[in-house]
Amino acid sequence: MRMSVEQPLWQALTAYRVLTLLYALGLCVYSFDDYDHPVGAVVYMAVLTLWTALTFRMVASAERCTRRFLVGDLSIAVIGILLTPLVDSHDRIAEGTPTLPSIWTMGAVLGFAIKGGWRWGASASTVVCAANVIERGGFAQDTIHMLSLVWVASVGIGYVVEVARASERTLARALRIEAATRERERLARDIHDSVLQVLAMVQRRGAAIGGEAAELGRMAGEQEIALRTLVSTGLVARQRTGDGTEAVPDRGGLPDAGGPPVPPCLPGPERSDGGPCDLRALLAPHAGSRVTFSEPGAPVLLPAGVAGELAAAVGAALDNVRVHAGEDAHAWILLEDEPDAVMVTVRDDGPGIPEGRLADAEAEGRLGVALSIRGRLRDLGGTAEWISASGQGTEVELTVPKASAKKAQQKGEAAR
Repeated sequence: MRMSVEQPLWQALTAYRVLTLLYALGLCVYSFDDYDHPVGAVVYMAVLTLWTALTFRMVASAERCTRRFLVGDLSIAVIGILLTPLVDSHDRIAEGTPTLPSIWTMGAVLGFAIKGGWRWGASASTVVCAANVIERGGFAQDTIHMLSLVWVASVGIGYVVEVARASERTLARALRIEAATRERERLARDIHDSVLQVLAMVQRRGAAIGGEAAELGRMAGEQEIALRTLVSTGLVARQRTGDGTEAVPDRGGLPDAGGPPVPPCLPGPERSDGGPCDLRALLAPHAGSRVTFSEPGAPVLLPAGVAGELAAAVGAALDNVRVHAGEDAHAWILLEDEPDAVMVTVRDDGPGIPEGRLADAEAEGRLGVALSIRGRLRDLGGTAEWISASGQGTEVELTVPKASAKKAQQKGEAAR
């Protein structure tokens, strides 16, 4: 069952309308002989009683309390206020005698506040204030005090309702995250006790047997790492469909523990809606038996086009590792989300790059590094740095300032 934090307010409003109706009827009976036109007062009180009885269930919940009902409820109250000078004497009105609906009017205002928050409450109380000023024929000290109380009360209750709703949404989201985390942990335990152990055994036996079994073992090792990444982070690599195109996996709509749900990144450098993209989801597919991917626990959000270009630069760096460091080289990808920049470091354990080799390659017309990596980062307003020593591997640092990422995205949208 879904518990609403505002439901007690609706129940209190229902009781308030009944009690204030009885109070207004008591005032009418008490002042019956003092009215100039008591029949008019009786007719209005009969209408008010019938309206309250017929709409008793309308204020039982937010779903039943519609805008049309709220407008009608407020209209009944305002009509009663404006009818007061027609049934009561001028002297009694000048003395501060209550209007025909009396404090029942506050129930109509509170309905607006609970339904729509403090702005609705302020609007409804302003209408009531204007009707009271017209009824009194001007501003009086007691009128100002009473109207100020109505306005402050409606705004205060409306604000409390908005805070309660925000708290309810936060609690519901926390419960969903907790449920998703528990389910992920349960699946991780089950998979670890069965599938992962089998894949690890196939990898070891395949490597020991050699030949075609070694290739089978290598593939089993890749699947083991991919599966570990899935159960530990929830990031799923993009899969190939039957026609060779990449399919976007369904993450089940579960939110990340570090923030609200992030729309999945479509294949290619840009999403059609231009919204934010979780860079982790683009880099996770690179993880394998010889590539280790380390990421933050929260989404790393960048504009979709920027995230796609940065992921492509990482892919180009890994291609260089495979080509120049060899198929047996191991690579590590480290994703860091700094307050003002996003940094991706790609490191390998290959032989390293001799000093001056990058400049010579560019002079020879080999533009892989210059265009695929440096060019992309330059267009994004970022930098690409190489740190390498002979025999000690290579480290590539790709840095994109978040301010530059936003400018690059805006520039791309303007170009389109």
